[in-house]
Amino acid sequence: YQRRVHGAFFFALSSSALLGFLDHFVDHLPYIMAVRAQYENSNEVGVFSKLTNSYALVAVGGSQNFYSVFESELADHIPVIHTTIAGTRIIGRLTAGNKHGLLVPSTTTDQELQHIRNSLPENVKIQRIDEKLSALGNVVACNDYVALVHPDVDQDTEELIADVLGVEVFRQSVAKNVLVGSYCSISNQGALVHPKTSIEEQKELSALLQVPVTAGTINRGSEVVGAGMVVNDWSAFCGLDTTATELAVVESIFNLQEKNQNALIDEIRSSLIDTLS
Repeated sequence: YQRRVHGAFFFALSSSALLGFLDHFVDHLPYIMAVRAQYENSNEVGVFSKLTNSYALVAVGGSQNFYSVFESELADHIPVIHTTIAGTRIIGRLTAGNKHGLLVPSTTTDQELQHIRNSLPENVKIQRIDEKLSALGNVVACNDYVALVHPDVDQDTEELIADVLGVEVFRQSVAKNVLVGSYCSISNQGALVHPKTSIEEQKELSALLQVPVTAGTINRGSEVVGAGMVVNDWSAFCGLDTTATELAVVESIFNLQEKNQNALIDEIRSSLIDTLS
């Protein structure tokens, strides 16, 4: 109903009508759910961070802003761990992990290992690996079920990957590049791979991973998608140079938009109900 007060009309809606209007309103809003970030002057977000469904690692140093971007998006859900690996900040390229576990190179110090172990959830394993291809983030790409690895990793390493991460392991290349961790980014929802990956290879990868696969770029045309972004099942972080089109592809292939839109509706709805009650 409506009433006139001091020459103006005020509309009173029932709470159910108001919530219905809210749903209609939110459905027509645009959402950008992949977040842009920059580490010092670098757009290679995947070099300086590692993101899974149960934890995130972020390199020390750089601006506090880089760390705070991850904190603001993730801290309510998973631990965001500030660390170095082997005294360096390129933690995303030296580690491989998923919600089950984390693999670090043999050069990781005892202090770093202890700090990370103390910060991880109790059910997440951490394992040092003695592997000649020690940049594990470049040679392993994985989600919570499947890992693609460099064709030349040691057999012992392959077995440890399967055991610690709880995944099925496939030796693979992406668009003729053996550094699978550098040229693809994988979640349980989808995979973004090197732009020159053929349709046939995308179908093969999709069959292995059991998720949709698309070819694309990040950071305004960079082919190194694994180093240019990190992703889990509900969020993604890309370099500051990433274009709107690239962000849209990321949101689409990793199925981020719908999840976050529904989460936003639920949050606004609960706040509104609290206000009305």
